[in-house]
Amino acid sequence: MAEWRTRPLDPVVFIDAVHVKIRDGHVANRPIYVAVAVTADGYREILGLWAGNGGEGAKYWQTVLTGIKNRGVSARPRS
Repeated sequence: MAEWRTRPLDPVVFIDAVHVKIRDGHVANRPIYVAVAVTADGYREILGLWAGNGGEGAKYWQTVLTGIKNRGVSARPRS
């Protein structure tokens, strides 16, 4: 699993969060952050799923995107 999570990447990335009810002693709404990529060959790949602790915040998105960037994806402007 660790090898899969740290593999190099070079796709177009789509990110979103889905709010789900999670039971952990009590029921609470928590965001599940999702990153999906489309490769140059047209294949879709799930880059990762992350469970957040509270609301959908910018600080958490920054950690997710930094992790993806460290795996080789760079921001390129659209033409």
